[in-house]
Amino acid sequence: MKKKAIENQFHFPKTPTGVDGLDEITEGGFPKGRPTLICGSAGCGKTLLSMQFLIQGAIEYNEPGVFMSFEESATDLSMNIKSLGFDLEKLKREKKIAVDHVRVERSEIEEAGDYDLEGIFIRLGYAIDTLKAKRVVLDTLEALFSGLNNQAILRAELRRLFQWLKTKGVTALITAEKGEGTLTRQGLEEYVSDCVILLDHRVIEQVSTRRLRIVKYRGSIHGTNEYPFLIDEHGISVLPITSLKLNNKVSSEIVNTGVPGLNEMFSRGGFYKGSTILISGTAGTAKTTLASYFADEQCKKNKRVIYFAFEESPDQLIRNMRSIGLNLQSSIKKGLLQIHSSRPSLNGLELHLLTLRKLIKEFKPDAIVIDPISNLITVGNANEVRSMLIRLIDMLKINNITALFTTLNQQNEQLRPDLAEDSVSSLVDTWITVRDMEGIGERNRGIFIIKARGMGHSNQVREFLITDKGIKLLHVEMGPNGILTGNARKTNALRKKVSQLKIEDEVNRKDREVVRKRKLLEAQIVALKNEFESIEEELQILKATKELEVKLIAE
Repeated sequence: MKKKAIENQFHFPKTPTGVDGLDEITEGGFPKGRPTLICGSAGCGKTLLSMQFLIQGAIEYNEPGVFMSFEESATDLSMNIKSLGFDLEKLKREKKIAVDHVRVERSEIEEAGDYDLEGIFIRLGYAIDTLKAKRVVLDTLEALFSGLNNQAILRAELRRLFQWLKTKGVTALITAEKGEGTLTRQGLEEYVSDCVILLDHRVIEQVSTRRLRIVKYRGSIHGTNEYPFLIDEHGISVLPITSLKLNNKVSSEIVNTGVPGLNEMFSRGGFYKGSTILISGTAGTAKTTLASYFADEQCKKNKRVIYFAFEESPDQLIRNMRSIGLNLQSSIKKGLLQIHSSRPSLNGLELHLLTLRKLIKEFKPDAIVIDPISNLITVGNANEVRSMLIRLIDMLKINNITALFTTLNQQNEQLRPDLAEDSVSSLVDTWITVRDMEGIGERNRGIFIIKARGMGHSNQVREFLITDKGIKLLHVEMGPNGILTGNARKTNALRKKVSQLKIEDEVNRKDREVVRKRKLLEAQIVALKNEFESIEEELQILKATKELEVKLIAE
């Protein structure tokens, strides 16, 4: 019965938007055959979203469309859209899209009781019937009604426009400017629309962010949060936060750390595929070096890697790693490694997350490195950073991507964790710390594992060296006061060697003494044996003489 009920469940008819991420938020797209209102302030992307909906419908879903503009001319629209990679003129020649520019001059409009939009209906209806259009865009309503002050006529014509679009059976997008205290300037469009989407372009601490929110959607469930969206050379992309749930599958496959000796510190010999790894430490403790080793190892196994660097340019990173024997340039030429460098302040937190999502979809990496995540604090407060990192980790786990983060710890006397470390340390699967181990007049590096979910790991602090041949983990040396590093390790090793030499010399001396003793003993044995034989010989002579005397007497 339950299976039958599921099969008979009603599915609200929808039209795919063709906008990356928006279909996930709307659970399939805009309401099919109904009008949708796109509202927002100037420059928030209303026209672009509408045009992308129209173009993707013509290209991907074979649904012709009509774009009626009341502001921009057809030539201007084609030029603007071409900069984003869309060839509107080609689609117009192929009869897939029609663009109609209607000029509305307020001075030419005489407001009267019989004013209506009949001329617009005829013009738009002809274009729809000619192309057999399934999608329609009206951009924007303010220009169409700019000459009207009579609210009664305005409301009547708005209702008639939306009802007329429904009777034509087209999926329509109508753009409108945001009003004061209302979603639109007229304050009516949002009530007669079946779906209302609000676009917002805000600037916080000199960082701009575009956000999208579905205000209402009749007859369908939908995401209710604010969603960041990005406008780049490919158009609009939306980040669907609500799709990030803890239902990801896990793998038992092991990924090599790339660092000689570090694999041995894990009972399984490396990281789990699809896990998240955090490397934390103060400045100069080789976090970037360890991350680069990991990336290089994945590329050697023909895995794809994306490296986000917030502190070094690609050329600088390649040069620095070359000094320790890593050839990252070779992996880049093979198309296995992409290095993206930028300052965190280039985009807001959400846009960094959205950019990463786009790259994952396009490049399909097996591993990702973000170096360091602590720099993201400069473009967000504590709650924003924590929220962004949580969504980032969930997104990577859903795609089964092995992720390695580095974070910079500040040296402080209270030893309290930094914001980035505190935000992400409980979420990651493996946490590795690198730290300075200061001795008398020197500074050395140590590495240890704080946690590794699902596998055993070493509890030792291992010193490691960075040479022109790479990283070398050293075996643990213990002294009277704890772990020995640097010169103390060398001194202890020299002391051990001297002690060993002394022991060897003493053993050799004892061996020589034993040899001498043995020879002396053997000589004494020979002398005693000779003496014994001499006495025995004399005894035999005496016995023979006595026997001879007895024999002579008897005769």
